[in-house]
Amino acid sequence: MTEKPKRVRKAVLPVAGLGTRFLPATKAIPKEMLNLVDRPLIQYAVEECIASGIEHLIFVTARHKGSIEDHFDFAPELEHFLESRGKEAERDLVHGIGSGIRISSTRQSEALGLGHAVLCARDLVGDEPFAVLLGDVVMDGEVPATRRLVEIYEATGKGAIDVEVVPREKLHLYGVIDASPAKQANWGDRLLQIKDLVEKPSADKAPSNWAVTGRYVLPSEIFGFLEKTKPGAGGEIQITDALRALAQGTGLWAYVGECKTHDAGDKLGYLKATVTLALKDPKLGNDFRAYLKDLKL
Repeated sequence: MTEKPKRVRKAVLPVAGLGTRFLPATKAIPKEMLNLVDRPLIQYAVEECIASGIEHLIFVTARHKGSIEDHFDFAPELEHFLESRGKEAERDLVHGIGSGIRISSTRQSEALGLGHAVLCARDLVGDEPFAVLLGDVVMDGEVPATRRLVEIYEATGKGAIDVEVVPREKLHLYGVIDASPAKQANWGDRLLQIKDLVEKPSADKAPSNWAVTGRYVLPSEIFGFLEKTKPGAGGEIQITDALRALAQGTGLWAYVGECKTHDAGDKLGYLKATVTLALKDPKLGNDFRAYLKDLKL
């Protein structure tokens, strides 16, 4: 009898980066704490985790990143102050941040790449499957991208990553998969069986136009592959190399996600995400749309 896959209860959020593409704004403030419409960038990923049934968040952090953990901690003095001023709605908003989820953190002492950051969480993850979310990628859709990957893992026992179709002239910015239809009825044509992965290929060498978005659900055996992965370009340990080994071993799915991906990891992407999400905001959207229509530069 086949053993039922373990539940996906944990998520790793690598937040140790220096945020150099946002300097000087990130000289003293973590990139993940930059405000995107009405909340810090990292809060979108945390809310996605909660909506996906994740119970335990693991921040892979670094020096000067304490404000991230503080943001999701309780602030009784602030809550008392708001309550004393009759601002119950604001008090409830503050109290709800991070409520109902366990949060741990571990340090990445050196900036050695995403693969190394994930490996730093090994002791806290243990032998359980886990999600990985890149905090500067915001996924906008009815069904959270991470929840879909969790469903796939818990149904099949194999890791899964989210991908999207990207124009060939932009493939050099992404990890790109080589895959074939998975022929799993539950997910139709959206589920693919990964054969190989290539990190940031040129357009003429890319095996497809399916690019990795920054959402993963992986078995704990990925740590063994990461441990054996040698540093590549820039001295970094790339998670792509470990994913290749996993795909060619026990297997790895790719899911062509329904969510709109907002890559807020650089200034232009951040601005695009701000405009798009502000237009969708029920309180701001109409007024902001009218402002943009009247804008004359």
